[in-house]
Amino acid sequence: MENNQTINVIKELVEMSVDGERGFEDAAKLAEEPSLKALFIDCARGCSAAVVELNDYIASFGEPVDKNGSLAGSAHRSWQKIRAAMDDSSLAVLEEVERGEDHAKAAYRKALNTDLPAEARALVQKQYEGVLKNHDRIRNLRNTYRAQTA
Repeated sequence: MENNQTINVIKELVEMSVDGERGFEDAAKLAEEPSLKALFIDCARGCSAAVVELNDYIASFGEPVDKNGSLAGSAHRSWQKIRAAMDDSSLAVLEEVERGEDHAKAAYRKALNTDLPAEARALVQKQYEGVLKNHDRIRNLRNTYRAQTA
């Protein structure tokens, strides 16, 4: 894969990771339970670290770094706030956060299905494992909250 194509793939992941960071920060503000706030803050920090790693990779090619999220991510966060306000529940926040993590999983899988150089592939794979960990933590909590409200 050409450097330009690799950079474009990595930039898409930067955008996704910025969206994730902002989404988790918003979720932390919406969450009323201290344990959920702490989880979301921890996940936001992980996304922030991912952005730094990805931007460092991009910068190594002399490319400008990106710190902006996507329009779709912004729209999702707005929906997350509206839904949480309407439902006023931790379950609603967890469901929306999980939906965001589903998008992150898909973006990382798509990146891993491209022909990346070894260094980029290793970075993307490492971060994908973090995305899976976040997703599974959120999904498990969501399932717990669903069982409590059933």
